[in-house]
Amino acid sequence: MKNPFDDSYFSSGPYATVSFAKYSQYWWSNRFYALLARRHGPKMGRVLEVGCGLGHLLTWLTDRYEVFGSDINESALVEARRNVPQGQFAALSAEDLSAYPDAHFAIVIAKHVVEHLPHPEQAISEMGRVLSPGGLLLMATPNLDSPMRARKKEKWVGYKDPTHISLLPPSQWLDYLRKAGLRPRRVFSDGFWDPPYVSFLPVKLQKLIFGGPGGLQAILGWSIIPLRMGESLIVLAEKT
Repeated sequence: MKNPFDDSYFSSGPYATVSFAKYSQYWWSNRFYALLARRHGPKMGRVLEVGCGLGHLLTWLTDRYEVFGSDINESALVEARRNVPQGQFAALSAEDLSAYPDAHFAIVIAKHVVEHLPHPEQAISEMGRVLSPGGLLLMATPNLDSPMRARKKEKWVGYKDPTHISLLPPSQWLDYLRKAGLRPRRVFSDGFWDPPYVSFLPVKLQKLIFGGPGGLQAILGWSIIPLRMGESLIVLAEKT
């Protein structure tokens, strides 16, 4: 079976219209997750981003942490090594992090990774294993409790990527975390950032109306938007 995460993944499909430029939505998103890691995780140590892609999120963390990234997309890892020359990268499945010892990392980040996996519970167990006690797991995945899923139906953002093979309700994700020895400290969302949601308003206006709260949260690094008020489930969980 062909690996869908090849050299075309970040230039086609859902990413075909994504801008990687400074101050783009992608740029703000990476900055936001890095702010969350810095604010809520240990202040020093090793950070692993599982499914690191092009490595852009890790660039925000190199001043304080020793950064590591793993991915199964070999082409993306080539770019990640260029973008983060001080990082340590490995071609690994999220479901098998056996290259890393137990309790090796202070922070593990899995930003929109688990929905791509056939056995996400195994990946979460592995992330829990490599986290040190008191360490932080920062995880994000499409939010099946989003009211916009019912409104947009098959056009909902979580359904746009055909590699999203594990879309689960928030309660199931939280159960997986607890079974892996991870205590959810904050459970929140990121706002409605994928208009159009209504047919009678221009998309640019909808970006302001619907996306404003999420944009403000991203700029300030807050974690306050309720779960049902956004497209993603975001969890800050502590290794017990």
